[in-house]
Amino acid sequence: MPFNLTSPITGAAQTGLTSPTYTLTQDNPPAINAKQWVASAIGGTQSGVVAHSVAAPFTVSMFRPQNPQVLKPVNAVTGVLDRVPMNTYKVITRKGVLPLAGQAYRNMIITTMIEVPAGADTADPANVRAALSAHIGALSQQSSGIGDTVVQGVL
Repeated sequence: MPFNLTSPITGAAQTGLTSPTYTLTQDNPPAINAKQWVASAIGGTQSGVVAHSVAAPFTVSMFRPQNPQVLKPVNAVTGVLDRVPMNTYKVITRKGVLPLAGQAYRNMIITTMIEVPAGADTADPANVRAALSAHIGALSQQSSGIGDTVVQGVL
């Protein structure tokens, strides 16, 4: 099944957030090759966290390649692929945050970019999926640690 968030989503563990949930509403994406949702409501205990607004956006978007690339035939003389193009996918989360109390919100942007060599989707889908599984699992497992590192500046 393609990328299609269902509402609500349960947030991963973070210091200071208790049972975080986010009610999503489908939104118009910024590009034709994307899907987008806004966090229209916040659940759990998340003191100070605000839902999506014009002033403080809270969106999750998924982009696929605008023009997916395919492999060209191998070199007739050498039998080697001369060029392997990349298909780039992105998941972008945008959240308005305050840089200083009393100031206007500024956008925090989190981007996961996935670059898949053309052809790997059919020649090696198991390893493509394994890489994604490990990446997303690591982010999920270390959500609180990543949050602590970003807030405290200590790795």
